[in-house]
Amino acid sequence: MELNKKTIFVTGATSGVGLKITELLVAEGHQVYATGRNGVALKTLERLGANVIQADLTSLDAIDQVCAQLPDLDVAILSAGVGKFGIAPELSDEAIAQMVDLNVTVPMYLAKRFAAQMMERGHGQLIFIGSQAGKVATPKASVYAATKHAIVGFTNGLRMELAPYNVKVTAIHPGPIDTPFLDKANDESGYRESLGRFLLTPEHVAQETVKTIARPVREVNLPRIMGLTSKLYAIAPAMIEFLGKPLFNKK
Repeated sequence: MELNKKTIFVTGATSGVGLKITELLVAEGHQVYATGRNGVALKTLERLGANVIQADLTSLDAIDQVCAQLPDLDVAILSAGVGKFGIAPELSDEAIAQMVDLNVTVPMYLAKRFAAQMMERGHGQLIFIGSQAGKVATPKASVYAATKHAIVGFTNGLRMELAPYNVKVTAIHPGPIDTPFLDKANDESGYRESLGRFLLTPEHVAQETVKTIARPVREVNLPRIMGLTSKLYAIAPAMIEFLGKPLFNKK
């Protein structure tokens, strides 16, 4: 491998941002290992040059089986996630469990395993695809926001734990992205249109994520104005909730 080429693992590689990240990394010449549940998408990625592993990571056995197939990693990008919008009392127990499992438990299990190897080697990077929902919760996204709040807390603590071992931790916090995720998460029509200029493209999020491999940073907020909003929210949450009612109630 050339000095600037890395061995990289991507979860959630068969759709949305994870798919675009994988395609971009392969195009740049990295050795990419990609996992997801969609066999057709994985075949396409394999033809592009990725090493693919079909798996449902919501079981410990599957996680250990996938990890056993991976070489030593320079970077792990944990992109897999799921969302279901609705007020908490109306969500099914299954929907809540699925969000907590895939958005919180799975990336923590994977990070634990990858971090241990990276600590031993004295280098590496863990990149988590979080969400602006982890900074500012909104109506009809309370459970989803809670799972992303968990990732904010986890990455902030993990970053300090791994710093002495030269292992970097980066969190990417995008706002709404124009992917099939929106259609699966929200049953109401018109939601995508209501987001207007705040709707990000998966290509843009993927590009900003891949940039952090060459230049590791603490976190990336997309769009950048939302990074300012989240800081204001931390200082004056009641004011932001009042001023943001028209936006918050679009879901």
